[in-house]
Amino acid sequence: MAPTPDPNSVGGGARKDEASVNVPSKDPKKKDDKKEDDLSEEDLELKQNLELYVERVQDPNPDLQRAALESMRQEIRASTSSMTSVPKPLKFLRPHYGTLKAFHQTMPASDLKKCLSDILSVLALTMSAEGQRESLSYRLIGTEGDIGSWGHEYVRNLAGEIAQEYTKRQSEEAPIDDLMELVQQIVAFHMKHNAETEAVDLLMDVEDLDLLLEHVDKTNFKRTCNYLTSAAKYLPGPDDMLVLDISYMIYMKFEEYPNALQIALFLDNTQYVKQVFTSCADLLRKKQFCYMIARHGITFELDDEMVADEDDREALQDIVNNTKLSEGYLTLARDIEVMEAKTPEDIYKAHLLDGRASSGASVDSARQNLAATFVNAFVNAGFGQDKLMTVPSDSTTGSSGNWLFKNKEHGKISAAASLGMIQLWDVEAGLAQLDKYFHSNDNPILSGALLGVGIVNSGIKSDCDPALALLGDYVDKEDSSVRIGAIMGLGIAYAGSQNDQIRSKLSPILNDAKAPLDVIAFASLSLGMIYVGSCNEEVAQSIIFALMDRSEAELGDALTRFLPLGLGLLYLGKQESVEATAEVSKTFNEKIRKYCDMTLLSCAYAGTGNVLKVQDLLAQCGEHLEKGDIHQGPAVLGLAMVAMSEELGIDMEIRSLERMLQYGEQNIRRAVPLALGLLCISNPKVTVMDTLSRLSHDTDSEVAMAAIISLGLIGAGTNNARLAGMLRNLSSYYYKDASLLFCVRIAQGLVHMGKGLLTLTPFHSERFLLSPTALAGIVTLLHACLDMKPIILGKYHYVLYFLVLAMQPRMMLTVDKDLKPLSVPVRVGQAVDVVGQAGRPKTITGFQTHSTPVLLAAGERAELATDKYIPLSPILEGFIILEENPDYREE
Repeated sequence: MAPTPDPNSVGGGARKDEASVNVPSKDPKKKDDKKEDDLSEEDLELKQNLELYVERVQDPNPDLQRAALESMRQEIRASTSSMTSVPKPLKFLRPHYGTLKAFHQTMPASDLKKCLSDILSVLALTMSAEGQRESLSYRLIGTEGDIGSWGHEYVRNLAGEIAQEYTKRQSEEAPIDDLMELVQQIVAFHMKHNAETEAVDLLMDVEDLDLLLEHVDKTNFKRTCNYLTSAAKYLPGPDDMLVLDISYMIYMKFEEYPNALQIALFLDNTQYVKQVFTSCADLLRKKQFCYMIARHGITFELDDEMVADEDDREALQDIVNNTKLSEGYLTLARDIEVMEAKTPEDIYKAHLLDGRASSGASVDSARQNLAATFVNAFVNAGFGQDKLMTVPSDSTTGSSGNWLFKNKEHGKISAAASLGMIQLWDVEAGLAQLDKYFHSNDNPILSGALLGVGIVNSGIKSDCDPALALLGDYVDKEDSSVRIGAIMGLGIAYAGSQNDQIRSKLSPILNDAKAPLDVIAFASLSLGMIYVGSCNEEVAQSIIFALMDRSEAELGDALTRFLPLGLGLLYLGKQESVEATAEVSKTFNEKIRKYCDMTLLSCAYAGTGNVLKVQDLLAQCGEHLEKGDIHQGPAVLGLAMVAMSEELGIDMEIRSLERMLQYGEQNIRRAVPLALGLLCISNPKVTVMDTLSRLSHDTDSEVAMAAIISLGLIGAGTNNARLAGMLRNLSSYYYKDASLLFCVRIAQGLVHMGKGLLTLTPFHSERFLLSPTALAGIVTLLHACLDMKPIILGKYHYVLYFLVLAMQPRMMLTVDKDLKPLSVPVRVGQAVDVVGQAGRPKTITGFQTHSTPVLLAAGERAELATDKYIPLSPILEGFIILEENPDYREE
């Protein structure tokens, strides 16, 4: 038996001459003298030994055969351990591959034949022609032994061949049992050797992910699930749901409940959410789950199975109902020291501009005051105090009523409702403040107060349903502005709650022949919000009938857009479930048919990243149409809605929107800025900011207005200094144009929203979960912006308040077991994608250490900088409960 050669040794130059002298000429064919000159002694010896074995294998004597095969096997095994280059034995055996193959066919079936099959299977690694899958076919007739011993590369190659063979057999409907046995072995090998990603890939190829459950263990389940969940974004349906199902089961198996809950929320599967609660016994952990559900914004009732003790259940239901949000937000504001109320002038910073802008302020004072109302509402949102609306009435500056009356008729609606925004999430204080307007005889003020009640209750649920009690009676009043205030208020307060009491109030309005169009439009929208993503048949029916009853003239009205949108919201993110309704929509009047079709398609696939739907929508945007068609607007928005789910999709979408700006028709150009605003909402990317800045000076005022509003959206709640500067310059550029100036003011209010503590992004939990109510609010505003003049610049400017559904504090607040704030050091930095990386890579880069509560910008992640506490959720966002670490020792 020859000495095992070192696979990494290089045939050194020093030995070349001695090698050429001492060559014993066993080799009868002296053809390759030259080649032999280049080999070192050991290599040469190995080559000759191997050639000898090849001859002996063909010997009639079985003992000689067995010995030769055994030696050959050991040579190959010893060398496949390190895979830096083709191992020597494989290299030297290449010329004999054909001989051995031919001999293998003549051999009778025996153990020896199986041994030779093993060796041929390994040789096929370097020798077999593309697509022949010889390595696999020899493996299947070889010995049953351990395949791992032939090395990693071999197992990898086999896995690739199995995937191809599987597809072939599936198409021929041939049996696959022998393949599955091999798959079992390979998966076990991969899982032991930290190659979880490869094991998952193989199982996806052979469509048998259930095998994973047997092979995951404590050490590798996190990495496996991490890979599964991030792969799900790129898989076609229904595979993506299957993959998430498996990872949910794995998380449950290892009691990693917070992650399991996230997947349950992603799948929108209430049974799974219940299961998480019933499987977990620890009350503190359940509190953390409740915070996660509250952040996601779904309505969820705990029952006695989930939490046995009644007092505990009430405490937990309080968290789910989000009653703690206002308190946490104000804690953050005090910690960052921004409680001081700001006035619109503090935001405009007119003194930084040269003279002409400030002199033009007298243009349209009612419009300017209306803008100031919104800026004031957005900037002081949730702080409970400001300098326009909540001023004590006896103070020297005049009563709070004064600001109200500085607004014209419909302006008073927004002014009164802004009080609700300032008291956001603080239901008791908000209702007390709004109460005085309920006694007003002025309809717009009453309407605004009703809307304000809805805004205060946004995202906060309560057992006594204050919003329904206050607003319910006003839905059927005479005055249409009062009705709209009540309807929109209900839509905002109960978004996502699927509350049947409200349905029985609003549905009749849709089919009431006497109701004005605007009331019907807002009723449809509110029903869409309340039943968002529920696919509710009855609501869909009512809206469809309302659409069919519209006359030609009404179909041309801008507000009619809200009917298809209300319908679309019912199917938000629900993919195929929309198809029946989409069929019905093909029977509508041709004026609205395509608009409805695009809206339904874009809502149903929102946040799914479905490539095929992106192509469908792109095809619609590519057509050059006559003037009257309006359906391309929602198609462009739809592109952004579908693609916004992951970074790669966003980048590709931004590129294709750039193309549309160059080649698209005017109505497409008007929607592109809004789509960009949605893709990067609350995430001011420099490239997008520059594009929008360019468009904000566009000759077409509609494009410019959309771009300006989008500048506000991408910077929403970031206080971005560069954006603030751009908007200030725009305000002096457009100082004579009242409507554009109004848009600039709104954008300024958005950028400084909540003094920089809020975000509008509908995604949370490291961009994994998409909150349906938040997306519904944003999409509604964008649809309204497709036709600015009659809606936002007309008398329906209060549509802007739908954004409240997406407003969330961008904070991370740590609390102790009694839910009291607890300050601990955390590191905040840019999140790094570590899926499938070896070892324990760092999850954040370029971090700074702060003490909680902290703000998280887009794409940032936090991790605790101390071992003293253990967080009860792996993703540090929102409210995080900390548990003391029992193993912690003070240094």
